[in-house]
Amino acid sequence: MQRTIYFDYNATTPLDPAVRDAMLPFLGEVWGNPSSVHHVGQRARAALDDARDRTAKALGTKPSEIIFTSGGTESNCLAIFGTARMLRDKGRHIITSAVEHHAGLHAFEYLAKKEGFELTVLPVDGEGRVSAESLKKAIKNYTILVSVQAANNEIGTIQPVAELGAICRERGVVFHTDAVQWFGKEAVSGMEQFNADLVSVCAHKFHGPKGAGLLYIRSPLLPDPILFGGGHENERRAGTENLAGIIGLVEGIERFVKTPVFKKERLSAFTQLLATSVESVNGSKLISPRDSSLCNTVSFLVERADSISLLANFDLEGICASSGSACSAGSLEPSHVVSALGFGRNMANSLVRFSIGRETTLEEVEHVERLIPEVILRSQRRE
Repeated sequence: MQRTIYFDYNATTPLDPAVRDAMLPFLGEVWGNPSSVHHVGQRARAALDDARDRTAKALGTKPSEIIFTSGGTESNCLAIFGTARMLRDKGRHIITSAVEHHAGLHAFEYLAKKEGFELTVLPVDGEGRVSAESLKKAIKNYTILVSVQAANNEIGTIQPVAELGAICRERGVVFHTDAVQWFGKEAVSGMEQFNADLVSVCAHKFHGPKGAGLLYIRSPLLPDPILFGGGHENERRAGTENLAGIIGLVEGIERFVKTPVFKKERLSAFTQLLATSVESVNGSKLISPRDSSLCNTVSFLVERADSISLLANFDLEGICASSGSACSAGSLEPSHVVSALGFGRNMANSLVRFSIGRETTLEEVEHVERLIPEVILRSQRRE
């Protein structure tokens, strides 16, 4: 039987057994609707309130500043659509970067195309990083919202979000950061470290369940809701709360966020081995930054190849990798992140991302390290 080597932790992580155990009572014994007034519902309400208090304590916020969502995509959309629509009478200029996850970038593009907003997309340097100077120049007296990722999901670049957030705060502009890839990989002392008014978080990126996330909303900001039908979540997010998922989210935050579950020293040594192997092959180019990058991510391009053939050949060897965002898997369009770095369509179509994690072993890394040259050569078109 062929072995499976999972190198796609930026897409999702396996559910931690202790997190699963914490969730189990809320999949059976505690099954009431937290909005019901009877004792079955109020038992669920008490658990929900406790989960919010625990989350706030872990992240250094007020409980009222935590809005539970279905994950990173919904958190981003609530932050972007909700804030832009709430503030549209003050101005219609909004800013994001060229390398955002599509959950953010597409929301901004929709506002520009359908709702009359003026959009500025900040360029990035050759490592995918936004400069503070470019943001300063882009802000206008009618700018209402800026959104920049904390860490990039496709190539691992860490953005100077605290500096960008400080610029926005000085100018009186609301700042949102998509921190989905940051949590569990980089240290989190509290939400204040981002200098952000809104922060998106997703449970399944740090061994929590899929379908659970949160949006931190710094008081007294109250973005317009994007879901309607009830007064749940401080009237920001209608719908019966996914209590089991929320319990898994807070359990994951308490266990794996303050002290990141992705151990930097160990994983950095592994990614260096993989990066060295990639760079040894003619026609391949490492694009993950060597510095100020997620410790678990190695992304590269290959001349005369495409992502589909590369990933298929890695999969034949039992190696699970990605061509960037899992949400764009199967897309025939080149990576917008790689394109923003200045690469042409052919190279942008050849992206491969390895993202390793807690269960990754040295034996697995050394096995993949040996196979990389062979798989790349096998995938390249003959000319």
